[in-house]
Amino acid sequence: MRLLLVEDDNHVAAALSAVLARHGFDVTHARSGEEALQALVPEGDGFGVVLLDLGLPDQDGYEVCSKIRKRTSTPVIMVTARSDVRSRIHGLNLGADDYVVKPYDTGELLARIHAVSRRTAHEDPAGGGDDALRLGAMLIELPTRQVSVDGSVVQLTRKEFDLLALLAQRPGVVFRREQIISEVWRTSWEGTG
Repeated sequence: MRLLLVEDDNHVAAALSAVLARHGFDVTHARSGEEALQALVPEGDGFGVVLLDLGLPDQDGYEVCSKIRKRTSTPVIMVTARSDVRSRIHGLNLGADDYVVKPYDTGELLARIHAVSRRTAHEDPAGGGDDALRLGAMLIELPTRQVSVDGSVVQLTRKEFDLLALLAQRPGVVFRREQIISEVWRTSWEGTG
């Protein structure tokens, strides 16, 4: 999944980008609000999530969030040191999909990114209003849980369909075994190997 990281602190951005890349994200780093808005212009909804710091050098992150909301429905997660309730409420009311306070646990941030992605994928999985995903000759119909290739229906078990839908909804994301078990089987795995 392509992710836009809007963070003016290069050290924080480098560390977070490395973690995100290890988890399969294609990270684009913007150091200011203007850079973020420019990155969204040619790409539009090409980003799966925007991680937005509020303390930017050129404009307030709240203002950037409002501008992003006018351009795209891409999920926005505010990641900031502003921890007071008023700041969180204001950010969410402006259109942020989630709000994470620094310092944060990277595992929690990753879980929140995936949760926001799941919610938005269920709201509009194909990005165009219908409930189907097309991958080449394959058509995945989410509401009916049907898969067809070149018009021929393919019989899948419930878990096979869930796994295929998970991978199809997040192209380019590399999943760890634990993530797949958690998301498809809805349980955690503490085993080895």
